[in-house]
Parts: sequence; structure tokens; C-alpha cells
Amino acid sequence: MTERTPEANPFNWRLVACAALVAFAVCFTIAVCQADTALFLYLFLVGPGLIAFSIALAVYAFVGKGRRIRPTLLSAWAAVWAVTAVLFVYHAQVRTKARWLVWSHDYKEKVLTQQAPANGEFRHTEWDGWGWGGEDTTVFLVFDPENSLSSAASIHQPGKFDGIPCAVPEVSRLESQWYAVRFYTDQDWQRCN
Repeated sequence: MTERTPEANPFNWRLVACAALVAFAVCFTIAVCQADTALFLYLFLVGPGLIAFSIALAVYAFVGKGRRIRPTLLSAWAAVWAVTAVLFVYHAQVRTKARWLVWSHDYKEKVLTQQAPANGEFRHTEWDGWGWGGEDTTVFLVFDPENSLSSAASIHQPGKFDGIPCAVPEVSRLESQWYAVRFYTDQDWQRCN
């Protein structure tokens, strides 16, 4: 006579963790792209991919051979959606940090090789931008050796700040002496309205 042993718990945390990690890697990779490219990828790659993944997983979990591991599959599905949703909602913050992590060395080198402007403005380069139909928004990476923009970055208020030619809606600190300065739409370092 053979005894039936209870089946081991089929829940697999590794699959859930791998699914969350893949979702994070895809969203992080998209975050370091230019803004317009990132939006295109979210709309035409991530969105349809999530829907196809959800349909395939549901069919496998409820109709196919995946019934036995249904809790693991549903947890993986939830992890992918949760990671993607959080990174999409906080896309601007994640994107800035991700781009700085990946590209800061190249941008710093580009800015530091510039001559210091004689008119008292900061050394700078275009850091990011987006827009459509002639309505472009530009963000500049600014090197401020005195950290005079730190108060502007901490108050999160628009204004006209020394070393920047225009009034700007946002200054954010990336690290000591390095700031991202977003200009109003249709303005940039050369054109102030």
C-alpha cells in the first residue's frame, strides 16, 4: 500500500521576484531614453506587452496546466503590474535619477570642458526635452560651483535666479553643484519671453 504525501507548497517566490525584476529592468531602460522615446515605448511596447502578458497568464493559470501554480502566477502578474504602475506614476522622478545615474559622467565632462561664460551665467548643456507641434520644453543641466541654486531647488517655486537668463518653473538638485533647470515651454537658454 502506498501513502500519498501532501504536495509541497507550489508557491515560488523566485518566479515572482524575477517577474518584478524584469518589469523594473524594462521600465528603468525606458527611463534613461529621451522623453519622447520613453512615452512612445510606454504606449506601444509596455502597454500592449502588459495586456498580452496578462491575457496569456490568465489563460495559462485558469485554463491550462498552470492551475496548480495559480498563486505563483497571480503573484507574478501582480508584481509586474505593481512595479510598472509605480514606475509609471513616478516616471519623472525615476527618469531623472536613472538618467543621472547612467549618463552623469558624459554630461559632466561635456559641461566642464566649456569656457565659463563672461556674462556671469552658469555653464550648461541641454539635459532633456520633450514636445510636439512646436511646443517644446527644454531642461538644462547646470554646473553651479557655488551651489547658489540650492535654495531655489529646495523651495520648489518658479522664479528668476542669478546665472540663468530666464525665469524658470523648476530647479532641481541632482548632486552638489549640479542642477536640472526646466524652462517654460518654448523658452530655452537663448530665448526668453
